[in-house]
Amino acid sequence: MARIVKFTKMHGAGNDYIYVDTSRYPIANPEELSIRWSAPHTGIGSDGLVLIGRSDKGDFSMRIFNADGSEAKMCGNASRCIGKYLYEYGLTDQTEIRLDTLSGIKILKLHVSDGKVERVTVDMGAPADEPADYDGKGAKPMKEQPFWADGTRYVGTTVSMGNPHLVIFVNDINEVDLSAIGPVLENHPLFPGRINVEFAQVLAKGKIRMRVWERGSGITQACGTGACATAVAAFLTGRSGRQSEIQMDGGTLNIEWDTHSGHVWMTGGATKVFDGEIEIE
Repeated sequence: MARIVKFTKMHGAGNDYIYVDTSRYPIANPEELSIRWSAPHTGIGSDGLVLIGRSDKGDFSMRIFNADGSEAKMCGNASRCIGKYLYEYGLTDQTEIRLDTLSGIKILKLHVSDGKVERVTVDMGAPADEPADYDGKGAKPMKEQPFWADGTRYVGTTVSMGNPHLVIFVNDINEVDLSAIGPVLENHPLFPGRINVEFAQVLAKGKIRMRVWERGSGITQACGTGACATAVAAFLTGRSGRQSEIQMDGGTLNIEWDTHSGHVWMTGGATKVFDGEIEIE
C-alpha cells in the first residue's frame, strides 16, 4: 500500500541532500530509496538521503546514505543542515545540539538571527590518522607520500575525520580532471574500503581552494569533512596555520583546528531549497 513521505531538500555550500524526519515518516529501506531519490532526472536529485531521528545518546541522530546507497559515517555539511532543520521546524529551541552520528556525538552550535539559523558551527572532533600500506610493510599514515595511479605520480596525505580522506595539493586545481581521476583514486588498491579524495591549491595565507570527489557520490559541490581534512593536511604539511578558509565549488567554510582541545571546528551556512512529498510503497 502506498504512503506519502514528506521531505525537505537542503544544501550546505552546495552539498545537497534529502532530509526526512523519521519520527514522523519511518524509512525501512534507505539504501534503495537513496539511490532512487538521488537520481537527477527520474528522482528528486541530490547527493544522498539523510534521516533525522531520536537518540538515547544525544538530542537527535543522523544517518546519511550516499547517492549509490552506501552509508556514510559523517557529513559536516549535512550536520549543519540538520541544525537548521531542527530549530526552524520547531523540533527544538536549543541553540546547542548533541547530534548522534556513526562517528560519535557531534556538537552543533547554532547562530540564530530573527528566528532563523544563519550559520552553524560544528565540533567535528579530533582528526586521526588514516593508514595505508603504501610500501608493502604494513598500514601506516600517509604524509606527503608519493604513489602512482593510472600512470601518474601523485603525492598525498591521508586524514580521518570519522571517514577517510586523501588530500592532494596541486599548483593549479583547474588542471585536474576530477571526473576522470576521482573514481580511480577512490578505488585505489591502497584504500580497500574506498576513500574520499580532495585536490587542493593554496591561494594565499589561510586561503585554500578545494575540489572533492566523494566516496559513493562522485563530484559534489562541497564536503564538510573534506574541508576539515584539507585544513588539517595543510597544517601538517606546513602549508597553513590552524585556521583556514576552504573555498569549494558550492561555497566557503571556515575551519579551525583548536590547540587546546585538539578538535576541528567547522563554521558555515545551511540553506533550505524546498519542501516536498513523495509516494512510496
